Amino acid sequence: MLFDSLKEKIKQTLKSEDTEGFFEIYVTRSCGYLWALLFRKLHVHPNVVTIISIILGVLAGYMFYYDDLYHAIWGIILLIWANWYDCADGQLARMTNQKSLLGRILDGFAGDLWFFAIYIFICLRLTPQWGIWIWVLAIFSGFICHSKQCALSDYYRNVHIFFQKGGKCSELDSSVEEKKKMHALSWKSNWFEKIYLFFYIRYTRSQERMSPACQKLLSAIKARYGTQLPTELRESFRAKSKPLMKYTNILTFDTRAIVLYISVLIGEPWIFFVFEATILNLLFFYMRYKHEKLCKEIETEFCK
Repeated sequence: MLFDSLKEKIKQTLKSEDTEGFFEIYVTRSCGYLWALLFRKLHVHPNVVTIISIILGVLAGYMFYYDDLYHAIWGIILLIWANWYDCADGQLARMTNQKSLLGRILDGFAGDLWFFAIYIFICLRLTPQWGIWIWVLAIFSGFICHSKQCALSDYYRNVHIFFQKGGKCSELDSSVEEKKKMHALSWKSNWFEKIYLFFYIRYTRSQERMSPACQKLLSAIKARYGTQLPTELRESFRAKSKPLMKYTNILTFDTRAIVLYISVLIGEPWIFFVFEATILNLLFFYMRYKHEKLCKEIETEFCK
């Protein structure tokens, strides 16, 4: 009975249960929720939790610089801890209604800073054996593969929530609309938000460029139905999109982290870079193909 009550409370802090896998809900999010409860009791602001998660994640990367089991274990513990706090900050913000632009920026950069530190320290560790080639591999796996994999996975999750719950409950933003917001702001009184939007527009535009069929579907739906999506359309898209959410979960943190943990424990951290550049990249293209195909089918069925 107590477990069922806890499970329901955890689900209330999620954006959507559809977009979370079993491991995310019952391991990562559950631990994050318990930390969020503690932080709420201590009146800790969500942004403080995010900053602590960044510090923990960067320290984890530093631990992976050393070629011994002791530091590898500490690096794993710190990265798991950082991920719990990364979950807790969003859950805490939703619990306490303390959402802010700064919080959104910090939350978006947290994981990037963790992995940037991880790449740097692993490369420094392996340079004596690999030379410049470990840096080439890291740049390809990180800046080209990892960034695109996470960006598109995040976008597909928001598209799913858009059809599941509607525009008000999703974070599905348009680069065109965000650009209008940026131009409407004053440099004198809104300079911080304008700078944020400048970079966020480029991030959103990159997501849109990777999903042309999805963009065509969203435009067709807006032209035909406006903001009132037919229930049949929403349910059809949700049913066909939900099986693809497992790929978005694999391409974000947990699977990536597990491979990282294994590679540093066996003393071969380069395996992590190769995994991102091969296995995860193949999954990325497969996920993209399936989602684009889904969007074309929905457009043919409901917008012709």
